[in-house]
Amino acid sequence: MSDNKKKPNPIDIHVGSRIRLRRTMLGMSQEKLGDQLGITFQQIQKYEKGTNRVGASRLQNISGILDVPVAFFFENAPGDSGESRPGLAEASGSTYVVDFLSSAEGLQLNRAFVNIKDAAVRRRIVELVKTLAREPQPE
Repeated sequence: MSDNKKKPNPIDIHVGSRIRLRRTMLGMSQEKLGDQLGITFQQIQKYEKGTNRVGASRLQNISGILDVPVAFFFENAPGDSGESRPGLAEASGSTYVVDFLSSAEGLQLNRAFVNIKDAAVRRRIVELVKTLAREPQPE
């Protein structure tokens, strides 16, 4: 039974990874998030790894700082089919968004794209990417 204490719960790992995802999407350091919560960056590391469980009130504070609803941290959680709570879980095929935003290229592209103020330019970029995706890519 003592092994359960050493292994992080899959939900805690998932919530931590979503905290890390959103924090990095915003370009925020662990230290800055910790400062805003009144805790150390080491505690943020433990939350993000899932080694320490995030309490409900702390998760509420984190959601406010990271500007996402609390439900964001549970989207696509292990064992969450979404059937019992429609509307809270993302569609099962949307994990590609998390995978994309977890990659270095995805984060860079996302950060640069949101800084483009001209909506027409953003639409042209989307059309360009769609066109490139349809063309056979050289090996």
